[in-house]
Amino acid sequence: MLDKNGPGPRDHPEGLGLSFLARDLVKTPSACQHPHRADVMKILLVEDSYLERHKVGAYLTEWGLDHVAVGSGTEAVKLLEAPEPPNLVLLDWMLPGLDGIDVCRRIRKFPSGGAYIYIVMLTAKNRKQDLLKAMEAGADDYLAKPVDPSELRARILVGKRILELQQSLCFAATHDFLTNLLNRAEILAALQREFSRSGREDKPATVILADIDHFKRVNDTLGHAAGDEVLKEVAKRLKSDLRLYDVVGRYGGEEFLIILPGCDVTVGARRANEIRNLVGKDPIQTPFGTTSVTVSMGVTVTSSTRDHSISDFLHEADVSMYAAKKNGRNRVEVFSAASQHAGFGQG
Repeated sequence: MLDKNGPGPRDHPEGLGLSFLARDLVKTPSACQHPHRADVMKILLVEDSYLERHKVGAYLTEWGLDHVAVGSGTEAVKLLEAPEPPNLVLLDWMLPGLDGIDVCRRIRKFPSGGAYIYIVMLTAKNRKQDLLKAMEAGADDYLAKPVDPSELRARILVGKRILELQQSLCFAATHDFLTNLLNRAEILAALQREFSRSGREDKPATVILADIDHFKRVNDTLGHAAGDEVLKEVAKRLKSDLRLYDVVGRYGGEEFLIILPGCDVTVGARRANEIRNLVGKDPIQTPFGTTSVTVSMGVTVTSSTRDHSISDFLHEADVSMYAAKKNGRNRVEVFSAASQHAGFGQG
């Protein structure tokens, strides 16, 4: 195929590209995945020539890379605006309708809540000012046409490293380093989002505050390293029986906050008991000895008919959790006027 832009060099102009590799690395937590996930990269090939699409697509298939191909900039933008879009784009400069520059600019105007999209511009333009124009529009790298498979693979490897770095930074900023659950700031942000959503849709959400019973005894008898192992195992058990859209985070110390969207108080209390039983069912094996732990849980439910703030609901969950402590531990208490006057026990 004769490229529409004419022949061009295959070497990067000196100084271009590298300064753009760290563009917007840290995004919001909704875009963050565990950095060791195998599906960190999905490629979108945007090329209007069927022959060129087929050729480059064959390289990607041979290398075992997850990819999808489209023939226009309009199709590319539509796909990238969909849920869970590709995050590395091989983008031809000359396209019908929206060209590569237009697509770059559209991508960089996407809301900041999504994952970073790494863009490699495919072009035969050989003037440095053209390549600078692509970078200024939002491209991260470029590859001269006709595409050389070795250079293409090298560009993709660079993009993959950048995406992995972005994921690692994002995950570290939003997750607790010990348990891999959301950290305090992010679980509170998740609660705020769910509180707003439930208000708009007039649907309840259950809020559960869980605290490990007698956790200090674990540290005192087996040591703090064993305590860390217990925290990790409890976190794993808390998360194991949740739905995809339920959320759990480490609220502080040995406390965990769980959000169950769409659950009224009856369902929320039942689910809390199921989770509590799951945590305490089996002993926890650590390199320092075996122990058993239980959790006490306080439950409250958001409602559009209740004029409460996030702080109010957290207070209700906290009061209910301490009522569970006072009433014998290893139990669930739902917020009520009685639990509010039950007093505060000790963890």
